[in-house]
Amino acid sequence: MKTIDQINFSGKKALIRVDFNVPLDENFQITDDNRIQGALPTITKILNDGGSVILMSHLGRPKEGPTDKYSLRHIVAHLSKCLNRPVEFVQDCIGKEAEVKAAELQAGEVLLLENLRFYKEEEKGDVDFAEKLARLGDVYVNDAFGTAHRAHASTAVIAQFFPQAKYFGYLMAGELANAEKVLNHAERPFTAIMGGAKVSDKIELIEQLLGKVDNLIIGGGMAYTFAKAQGGQIGTSICENDKLDLALSLIKKAKDRGVKLYLPVDTVIADAFANEAQTGLADTSQIPAEWMGLDIGPKTRELFAEVVKSSKTLLWNGPMGVFEMESFEQGTRAIALAVVEATKNGAFSLIGGGDSAAAVSKFNLTEQVSYVSTGGGALLEYMEGKVLPGVKAIND
Repeated sequence: MKTIDQINFSGKKALIRVDFNVPLDENFQITDDNRIQGALPTITKILNDGGSVILMSHLGRPKEGPTDKYSLRHIVAHLSKCLNRPVEFVQDCIGKEAEVKAAELQAGEVLLLENLRFYKEEEKGDVDFAEKLARLGDVYVNDAFGTAHRAHASTAVIAQFFPQAKYFGYLMAGELANAEKVLNHAERPFTAIMGGAKVSDKIELIEQLLGKVDNLIIGGGMAYTFAKAQGGQIGTSICENDKLDLALSLIKKAKDRGVKLYLPVDTVIADAFANEAQTGLADTSQIPAEWMGLDIGPKTRELFAEVVKSSKTLLWNGPMGVFEMESFEQGTRAIALAVVEATKNGAFSLIGGGDSAAAVSKFNLTEQVSYVSTGGGALLEYMEGKVLPGVKAIND
């Protein structure tokens, strides 16, 4: 793997694709800076070598070109504090001003470019746009795992302009190494925990994992599709009616491959999709009409937790219920605590970005698992066996 450890950046300008797509509140204060923290080791290594750093990122999904709401200038003060040095900002990511500021950078200095997605060419993977970005640095470093599955100008296309000078940053290298460890070097028993609303979102991943895991736990909204497929009554619970046959075929595949499949046996039900709704408990296959399942029940929590705690490798992607609402967070919390206990006992646990990462963060357990991925979609695609354009561009 071509990482930044293979080069001394003394006297070099490193153009780094980072993922600073961080959540901001109405006052433009960062509410979660994990993605910034994740990029700091790469930036620090380059600065310590005596190099200078040019950072490029997107923020949000601006539709109509430059929009103040999505300007990266809002993160300059926080980034300066994190790096303990001033961060220069340029109000464009290409063009004369960006080129002059980049050329003037001295060793140890940092320049942040304006939001790449203010140009439609970024997401289109435009070669001319990539070439204009490439003019700014001597070395290209990709440290944005969260966008590695996109063939965008700054994540993949740009690498061709640095044939002998393109590297993975530490975050990117760490993500790939941890994903690889789980996919191809898992210690057994290996348990995958799949949650979230839809089977269709995880189908390719589940198919891939059935050839690798010992146990597959399915919770969250997708579990009701499996319950209905087996003849259960699920009330008004979320269900993909066009995926019932698929659910049955996955149950059969798991059986044929000797994978133990665990589905919820009881469910926390509610009469409305609201934290204040009236709640109750029901067998997962006997949810009354007009009621919906919004979390796994106590028996299921116990069952799932036992499987998790006896595992040596754990991959968790997707919550067990609507954990954002306090009334329906117990299932996801129970799984999180079981993953933490297994980790303390020597298991390797990989939390697969997105809602799972948000859940362990909500319960203040991030530091107590082995690795939390910064890229939900990118990790899913990598685990599904797909080639990530951002990874291929460096490896080619």
